[in-house]
Amino acid sequence: MLYPMFAMVLLTFAVAIHLFRLRVKAVKSGELRLSQFRLNTGETPDAIVQASRNYTNLFEVPVLFYAAGLLAITLDLQTLALMITAWLFVVARIIHSWIHLHGNNVIHRLRAYMLGNICVVLMWILIVLGYAAR
Repeated sequence: MLYPMFAMVLLTFAVAIHLFRLRVKAVKSGELRLSQFRLNTGETPDAIVQASRNYTNLFEVPVLFYAAGLLAITLDLQTLALMITAWLFVVARIIHSWIHLHGNNVIHRLRAYMLGNICVVLMWILIVLGYAAR
C-alpha cells in the first residue's frame, strides 16, 4: 500500500510544480501581476485555472484513498486484490491529470475520474470485508 500512496504523493507534487511554473511564467510575461495572488483575484489565464483545479482535485477523492491505504496498512489487510485496486486508482488519477492538463477532453477525463472513484469504493469494500472476516 505504501508504494501506490507514494506514487499519488509524487503525482500531487508533479502537478504542484507544473502549476508553479505556469504561474511564474504568467507573472514574468505580464499576464498576471504578483499582487493577484494575495487574494487570488483578477482575470487568470485558463491554463493556470485548469492546473489549479487539477491540483485542488488531488486533495478531494484521493483523501479517501490515503485513508483506505493507511487503514489497510494498520489492519494488515494488504491483499493482492487491494493492491491491484490501489494501483489502478493511481493509474486512473495519472490519466485524469494528464487529460486535464493536456487537451482536457471532458468525456475522457470523466471516464478516468469515475474509474478512480470506483477503485476507491472497491478498496473500502475490500477493507471492510477483510476486517469482518477476521
